[in-house]
Amino acid sequence: MKSRSLTAASLALGAAILTSSLAFADDTVRVMAPTWPGFAPVFVAMDKGYFKDLGLDVQFTFEDDRSNVLAAMARGDIDVDMRTVGEHQGRPRTPETPGKIIGTIDKSVGGDGVIAAGSIDTVADLKGKKIAAEPNIPARLLLQLALKKVGLKLSDLSIVDIATADTVAVFSDDSIAAVATYEPFMSQSVKALPNRKPKILISSKDSDIIVDVITARDADLDENPEKYAKFLAGIYKAIDLYKSNPDEFIADAAPHYNLSDAEVKDILDTSLAYTDLAESRTLIGTADKPGTLTGIFDTVMQLNLENGAAEVELKASEEIDPKPMSMVEDGMVKG
Repeated sequence: MKSRSLTAASLALGAAILTSSLAFADDTVRVMAPTWPGFAPVFVAMDKGYFKDLGLDVQFTFEDDRSNVLAAMARGDIDVDMRTVGEHQGRPRTPETPGKIIGTIDKSVGGDGVIAAGSIDTVADLKGKKIAAEPNIPARLLLQLALKKVGLKLSDLSIVDIATADTVAVFSDDSIAAVATYEPFMSQSVKALPNRKPKILISSKDSDIIVDVITARDADLDENPEKYAKFLAGIYKAIDLYKSNPDEFIADAAPHYNLSDAEVKDILDTSLAYTDLAESRTLIGTADKPGTLTGIFDTVMQLNLENGAAEVELKASEEIDPKPMSMVEDGMVKG
């Protein structure tokens, strides 16, 4: 997907603070990610001084264009990017492309899905119908997986490429049977077009394949694994704050996205679930015992190969590096 981006203003603000790759100290972590509140724990950890307490200087830049992120990582302009595991795999990535997954930060639990007209009762009813979707968004993978379960493929549908922000306008067209989309456009369409008797046909709350991962630049990761363990610890400390005091967390996060506290709360309540240290450990696993993300990675990899979003089959064992996670101590997060 391009991203579940929310505001052009946020993107412009982030782009303005992008710095060059020259002369950065070993304690600097330069992050680039889309304008999606799933990544808000990084901002909260910055604002609360969690990273500083761990000896890190973390800098964050918004960027929704995946190609720009990959180019910045290849040049060494950034150290970390965060996207879904499916996007991590997408072209032009090969085994040689910089970036290893070191952690998770959130999973979609309703933020992505497919809305359908009232005449569509099941996924099988979509065969031969005109379906709108932005290329490479998570909802497209959800649709593909659901079709696969009933013996269908994306090629059995008539796919129309759209920009997700246009979901409401596109779904108002009676010739469009369904739209693969994400929040807030999914809910907006259901509410705005009652004449179509819309329903959420597929939702990420019923699937575990949409996971946002934290990817680190190989060269720096190999030299400074402790730095990335600290980076993870700061994130999971911020997630613990969200779980214990969501109002305080949201108050810190909202300004970074030019959203109100209420808007951020609604997104966090209905669209995503942060993965804390315990869950992230389970997902990432160890060198001896791969975590549950390995199975998700393999499932999504096959979907991406089938739909053409990826050209090279990547191995989870070569794309997931559990070392930094193994170095995160409970005291670094709870202290």
